[in-house]
Amino acid sequence: MSNSPSLEEQPGPGSSAQAVRQACRSGALRTHTSGLASAHVQGNLVILPRAHAADFLRFCQANPKPCPLLGVSEAGDPALPALGEDIDIRTDLPRYRVWRDGMLVDEPTDVRALWSDDLVSFVIGCSFTFEHALMVEGIALRHVEQGRNVAMYRTSVATTPAGPFHGPMVVSMRPLRAADAIRAVQITSRFPAVHGAPVHIGDPALIGIRSLADPDYGDAVEVMPGELPVFWACGVTPQAAIAQARLAFCITHAPGAMLITDLFNHQLASF
Repeated sequence: MSNSPSLEEQPGPGSSAQAVRQACRSGALRTHTSGLASAHVQGNLVILPRAHAADFLRFCQANPKPCPLLGVSEAGDPALPALGEDIDIRTDLPRYRVWRDGMLVDEPTDVRALWSDDLVSFVIGCSFTFEHALMVEGIALRHVEQGRNVAMYRTSVATTPAGPFHGPMVVSMRPLRAADAIRAVQITSRFPAVHGAPVHIGDPALIGIRSLADPDYGDAVEVMPGELPVFWACGVTPQAAIAQARLAFCITHAPGAMLITDLFNHQLASF
């Protein structure tokens, strides 16, 4: 008998944050979270030993566009009550990445077996949050319409280093018509806690991206005639920094597989 979850078990755009987390915890959801529980704030995840926590905190503070902090746990505590009463950071994402000596070694669906009292969790703002605001304003997002993960690219734009953490900024890309791109700048500027306004619009080569058809993370989407590629700083940036730092051990989210919090998107709007 198959252990695959039924379609009825899959959460959708109108699902509650708790329902999505429960689907992750039970193993029913193992893919990306783009478009799920669309009214709720989503977050990228970094879990690392306490000895590196202060340096990583400084890295986030020095790079607020790609690494806007939403929450930090106490060492050894898998809960994040400020982001959700029942959150268990070890189980409540669809998929994780395990890094050893800067190398990706595994992508499990929970990390309870790897947990220790020495680990500190960082939750970083995610562009999936402002996507809801864009769609409310009638701006179509092709990857959401096609049920794909957003396309993400490593750039030639360097982050500000802190301790062992350094590396290129990662960006997410959404193709938009010129008028929608202008409106998207206005809308996302209201959400600095989830990357804010775009960091680049237009020619990808100017930020070191050679081919939009070959993203480093996520799924490629076509840029149609009359559209511009619009790039936002991305919370996958810490994964590039972790690879450069070559930490002995670290856990992150798998790209696109986010923590969905109990916070509502509108709570993060600055005006």
